[in-house]
Amino acid sequence: MTTPHTAPGGAAPQPLPAAPGADQHPALALVNTRTIRPTGAFDDLAEPAAALDWLTGSGLLPTRRTLTPGEAGRLRALRECVRDLFTARLTGDAPDPAALAELNSALAATPFTGRLHWDGTADGPRLESRPAGGTPLDAALTRLARDAAELLSGPHAEAVAACGATGCIRYFLRTHGARQWCSQRCGDRVRAARHYARTRAAGTT
Repeated sequence: MTTPHTAPGGAAPQPLPAAPGADQHPALALVNTRTIRPTGAFDDLAEPAAALDWLTGSGLLPTRRTLTPGEAGRLRALRECVRDLFTARLTGDAPDPAALAELNSALAATPFTGRLHWDGTADGPRLESRPAGGTPLDAALTRLARDAAELLSGPHAEAVAACGATGCIRYFLRTHGARQWCSQRCGDRVRAARHYARTRAAGTT
């Protein structure tokens, strides 16, 4: 599996717009926490406090708790295994056995049980899946692993794509067959580079 990187100097760049599908699939948002920026590689989860902010902001952990360096490392390890599995899915290669084992370990970290929630409002009853054991972090990792497994094996598997912009390592869900980039920003950058190449070629002829 690959190793996450940290931005030089630790300065956080401006956040990128969410890639298509990341709002619906936390596993997709997770793999996109490691990016390549103009200043170099950046890891949104490099520090425990940043990893905690991401987990709580994603609704995967309750607020007002701490995250140890080891726990943040577990989150980064899951991210890297999901990235490797996404890559294997796109290339058609056999997955790294260690990545598959990491995902399956996270899937088994916390059992979930169904609970019927009914508060008498107009919304009516709804079935919820709740953790039946393990730590809050175990439950968060299991949710992320489950979402990744569903993406890899479910109806959206063929829509998972890697951004086609040079230097971008983000993944997204294709909203239509012609989409090649994770954001308008990447698309504009590619189009600008193509325009520059055409202009330069025309100037040398």
